[in-house]
Amino acid sequence: MRHAVAVMILFLGVGAVAPAAAIAPIVIGAVYPTGGGQGPGGTEEFRGVDLAADYANRSGGWQGRPIQLRLEHADSWDAAPFAVQRLAQHGITIVLGSYGSTISRPAAEMASRLGLVFWETGAVGQLGMESASGRLVFRFAPTGESLGRAAVAFVREQLAPRLRVRRGLRYSVAYVNDVYGRAVAEGALEEVKNSGLTLAAALPYALPGVDYVGLATQIARARTDILIVAAYLDDAVAMRRALVLARVPLLIGIGTSSSYCHLVFGEILGDDAVGLFASDKPDGDVLRADALSADAAAALQWVREEYRRRYGQGVSAPLLEGFAGGLALFRHVLPSAPVLSSAAVARAAGQVRLPPGALPNGSGLFFAPPGNPDAGSNLNATSVIWEWVRPKTRAVVWPPAFSTHPIVLR
Repeated sequence: MRHAVAVMILFLGVGAVAPAAAIAPIVIGAVYPTGGGQGPGGTEEFRGVDLAADYANRSGGWQGRPIQLRLEHADSWDAAPFAVQRLAQHGITIVLGSYGSTISRPAAEMASRLGLVFWETGAVGQLGMESASGRLVFRFAPTGESLGRAAVAFVREQLAPRLRVRRGLRYSVAYVNDVYGRAVAEGALEEVKNSGLTLAAALPYALPGVDYVGLATQIARARTDILIVAAYLDDAVAMRRALVLARVPLLIGIGTSSSYCHLVFGEILGDDAVGLFASDKPDGDVLRADALSADAAAALQWVREEYRRRYGQGVSAPLLEGFAGGLALFRHVLPSAPVLSSAAVARAAGQVRLPPGALPNGSGLFFAPPGNPDAGSNLNATSVIWEWVRPKTRAVVWPPAFSTHPIVLR
C-alpha cells in the first residue's frame, strides 16, 4: 500500500509540473540601438517587434509556448557583434535586428559566423558576402537597392511625362559613401542605366566634413534635372539648403529612407521641402487598411490602438516595420518549423509565400533563394513614394493602392 501511495504521489507530482514545463517560453534574441543617434528609431522598431510577440502570443505563440524576447543593446556598429555573441552564449538560435544599416551588417556577419538565423526587420543597407548568401540571413524590409530603383522608376514613369520637357532629362545621384548610401545609389544607378536614361553625375561623399557648397556646385555643373539623394538627416538638410541658396534649377528631387521621409526633415526645412519626394516604407498611421487582407488590417488596427494606449504615440515607419517583420516571423515562419534550430527555421522561411498586403505594413513574404542576386531579400516587401505636399505636411502619393494624396508638381 505504501508503495502504491508513493507511486501515486510521484505521478501526481509529475502531472503538476508538466503544464509549467509545457508553457515555458521560447526565447528569441533582438539586437537594436536604443541610445545614440539611431536610438529613437531603434527603440521604436524594437517596440514593434515586442508588440508582435504579444500579438502572436494571443493566438498561442509557438506550439502553445509564449514567445519572449531578449534584447541586447547595440548603439554603434562595433557593439553589434558582441551583442550577437552574448545571445548565442545563452543558446539562442534566432536573432532579430536592427534598424540601422551600419549595425545590421556586423550583426548579420556575426550571426552567420555563429550559425544563427538573423532576421532583419528594418535596415536597408548592404551586407557582407558571407551574410548575403540567403542561407541564414533574411531581410524583411525593402533593400536600399530596391528603394533606389523605385525612386528612379517613379520619376521616369510618373513624373517625367508631366514635366513636358522635350529634351532628355539628366539624372544625378548624390549619396553618403557607406553601406546605406551605396546600396541606394547602386539601385538608382542600375535603374538609370537599364532604362537608357542620361546619368549626369554620381557624387559620393564621406561624413563628416562635407563641403555642401561645393557639392551643390557639382550638381549644378552637371546640369542636373533629377537629383536622387541617399543621405542621413543632417547632411540631407545641409545639402538641400546649399542647393536652395545656390538656386540650382532642379526639376525633381527625391530622397530615401533616412532623411527625406522623416517628419523632422520637413519641420526643419519648411517651404524648402515642399515638392520633394521620398522612396521609403509606409507609416502605420497613414497606411490604408483597405489594401490589406482582413487579417493584416485587424493586426494594423490592434497595433495602432495598443501603441497609443501604451505610449501615447502614433505608429511610425520603424515601429510598423518591426511589428510587421516580427509577425512575419512569429506567425508565418515559426509555425512551419518543427524545432527552433537554425536549419529548421531557415528552411521554413524559404518556403513561406505570402502575397503583398498579407502583412500589416502592406508587404508579403517571399525570400529570394540562395544563388539569386537578391538572396535572402524579401521580394514581396512594400515601399511607397511620399511627397511634401505643403510646408511640414507629407503624404503618400504612390502607388495608387496606398496613396492618400494626388501627386503635386510645383
